Amino acid sequence: MCRVFSGAFDQAGRKLMIVLVFNCGSSSIKYQLFDMPSGRQLAGGGVSRIGEAESESSQKGERGEIRLLAPVKDHEQGLASIKAMLTDPDKGPIKTMSDIEACGHRVVHGGETFTGSVLIDDQVEAGIEAYADLAPLHNPPNLAGIREAKKMLPGVPQIACFDTAFHQTLPQTAYLYALPMAMYEQYKIRRYGFHGTSHRYVARRAAELMQRGKYEVSLITCHLGNGCSLAAVKNGKSVDTSMGLTPLQGLVMGTRSGDIDPAIVFYLHGKGYSAAQLDKLLNKESGLLGVSGLTNDEGDLEKAAVAGNERAQLALDIFAYRVRQYIGAYLAVLNGCDAIVMTGGIGERGTEMRQRILENMEDLGIILDADANARMFGKEGPIHAPTSTRKIFVIPTNEEAAIARDTCAIASGATG
Repeated sequence: MCRVFSGAFDQAGRKLMIVLVFNCGSSSIKYQLFDMPSGRQLAGGGVSRIGEAESESSQKGERGEIRLLAPVKDHEQGLASIKAMLTDPDKGPIKTMSDIEACGHRVVHGGETFTGSVLIDDQVEAGIEAYADLAPLHNPPNLAGIREAKKMLPGVPQIACFDTAFHQTLPQTAYLYALPMAMYEQYKIRRYGFHGTSHRYVARRAAELMQRGKYEVSLITCHLGNGCSLAAVKNGKSVDTSMGLTPLQGLVMGTRSGDIDPAIVFYLHGKGYSAAQLDKLLNKESGLLGVSGLTNDEGDLEKAAVAGNERAQLALDIFAYRVRQYIGAYLAVLNGCDAIVMTGGIGERGTEMRQRILENMEDLGIILDADANARMFGKEGPIHAPTSTRKIFVIPTNEEAAIARDTCAIASGATG
């Protein structure tokens, strides 16, 4: 039985509440605390290196910073550390955990079952667990965080927000692979896509910047970071995306190969590579790191390229080429678009990479303003030239804020 909320409302009649958002990984927990519905962040932080000898817990908030170095053996201890920081007498944003009225959780894979954010119950937990074989590195720690949060916040509504949900509007022509249909019917092998919360957030924000309704815009949203994906958004809904059954498909990424000829796997297997070795090769040793032989960090590769490192330059050029390929493909899918949106660590701060991707696309109606692009480092704003027929925006993503909004709405009993 959920406890009764405070009952306070803002001037617009919206219920006021404190919302805690968790993003739980296998060895880390990230969190943010929001004052809703204003969206003001009260504090944020996390616990890293869970299970190691030297774990770190840290928090930044309006009342100061906290940093603790002490072993954290599991998620239960991790949430206990977060509780201590949130309620710290000197620097904590709240006096007691009972101030928190709703809790949102990032969950990576919701399969075909979850098409939006939902209030967590036993059936939802079972669904998250059922899709663990499709996201073995993500869903289990996501679920562990949910279960520990329920213990820490008894009676508080827990809401799950799925990375895959935004892409559940893909048509069959986009999400089915050309495999025997039994592969889909028996094993649900299909394109699911990821980064959905980020794509949705920046798509909605782009509509606001263009002063249009959220279902009145067609966009190509580019989430570029260590993990990368593009989405084709038609009338506010995702109709195609570059990641597939897993986050390995699509663009070149920090350490992931992205699209390759699948026969390469069989060829290397014949050379003696095991399944585990191939998994590590494609997910952890490829991408920018594999081509450059240096690092998966785009910023460091830019510096190395300027210094004359040819493989660093090659890695950057391959990365940009693949993004350009997908932009071209999605322009065809959408029959044009209103705007292109850049987000994620590289999309928000990679001024050189944005230029590398978007230059010489005038015949497609894409004209970058070089000066505006250079100024837009980690900030929101347009970077297209006045003569560009398609707008180009840099929009810093805020997945936690999107989760907080969904959490507030569902916990308040709101609809739509």
